[in-house]
Amino acid sequence: MSRWKTESHFASWLGLCPDNRISGQSGARQGHAPGSQPRCQRAATGCQHTHPKPQLPGTQYRRLHTKLGAPKATTAMAHRLARLVYRMLKYGQAYVDKGTVYYENGSANNKSRKRAAKVGLQVAEI
Repeated sequence: MSRWKTESHFASWLGLCPDNRISGQSGARQGHAPGSQPRCQRAATGCQHTHPKPQLPGTQYRRLHTKLGAPKATTAMAHRLARLVYRMLKYGQAYVDKGTVYYENGSANNKSRKRAAKVGLQVAEI
């Protein structure tokens, strides 16, 4: 894993990062991610099938799928899994699934805080 400086370099090598070529004032010419390896895409779409025991990647994928659509959610989830695999291989970290409840509680709290901030209120914990 010493071939890549960071996990972002590793994900880019896998073809999971968008191409940011810009030409003058016309903006980005090619903003889509190049075709990545099919194994990365299959691993990402496999995250959606974690219903018997809900896991964090499956919950994240389903949330991204409703927000972005299937192709972008698959690429985003493959990018997230690539960064996770890089950390596991390079630093020897073990994967610990925090669970769906942890993720849903955190996102629900953030949503309520953002909505309250728009109205001008502050949320205080009891």
